[in-house]
Amino acid sequence: MKTLAIYLMAGPDAPELADAAVEGGADIVELGFPFSDPLADGPVVRRAAERALAHGMRTGACLECLARVRERIDVPIVPMTYAALLEAYGYDRFAADAEAAGATSMIVADLPADAQPELRRVQLVAPTSTDERIALAAGHTDGWLYLVTVTGTTGARERLSPSLAGLAGRTRELTDVPLYAGFGISTPEQAAAAAELTDGVVVGSRALQVSEDGPSALREYVRSLRVGMDSVVGTIGGR
Repeated sequence: MKTLAIYLMAGPDAPELADAAVEGGADIVELGFPFSDPLADGPVVRRAAERALAHGMRTGACLECLARVRERIDVPIVPMTYAALLEAYGYDRFAADAEAAGATSMIVADLPADAQPELRRVQLVAPTSTDERIALAAGHTDGWLYLVTVTGTTGARERLSPSLAGLAGRTRELTDVPLYAGFGISTPEQAAAAAELTDGVVVGSRALQVSEDGPSALREYVRSLRVGMDSVVGTIGGR
């Protein structure tokens, strides 16, 4: 079965939303730790981060939120944030505190693969990444490799990026680690198309939008993604 990761922003409603996402079929929950200058994020995630910061979601509060999410769900939880936050908090301290709170790994969107190599984290590669950088990221990644499907920021798009097929193909030739595609995936059809090329799919911006309507809406949305992705199992390219 293909892996489905759902991105949520740390905040008061995150534990209940995470519970709903898992009930809908999410295999992984990414938990955004808001940052004031999120370079990789589009308008939806930026607005969610601004709201979270307005609610006082600094690093300590986010770690407490992570612990509350862990109390509600038993799937992997992966905090996602930026290097400046870890720099201010302390890399080793953050890694230890996140693990103690229940994190399975982490994603640091703007930290190059060869920086802070002792920090266990999921690495990202993009269509612009060279084979050398892809191999480096794959060698350092923790569990799976995040394929950024577009050259740009996060955000729902009308169709799956045509760059994904080439990126997935190149990466498959360089590593055997699982490949999960994210950025710009928002519909069950797009999730299914991405799942035909990769081992999993990450959905962020659209999940945040749906979350504004509450846990029930998110549960049904995630369920629709799950159905779409499950339809590719057994097809050519499906695993």
